[in-house]
Amino acid sequence: MMVSYYTCIGSKSGLAGVWNSHWKDGGDMEAFERIKKIIAECEEDLRKAVGGNKAAQTRVRKSMQEIKDAAQQVRVGMLEARESEVKKD
Repeated sequence: MMVSYYTCIGSKSGLAGVWNSHWKDGGDMEAFERIKKIIAECEEDLRKAVGGNKAAQTRVRKSMQEIKDAAQQVRVGMLEARESEVKKD
């Protein structure tokens, strides 16, 4: 995910400054940090789930939903940053 962040900073689209400042607002960065935290926390449950532990499977599915929600928050934030740049023109 950080690859796309750096891609945005170096993009030729002229949005680099807006996207960079949007990350600094904190909302999208907090969501990104939450994604990293959830992944780290569910690693052990994933191992248990692969071994057949049904409770761990449920916890992993819940974690994946949380990741999906946080990723959507980042995605929406990036679209808002793009739209705010377009409105300035």
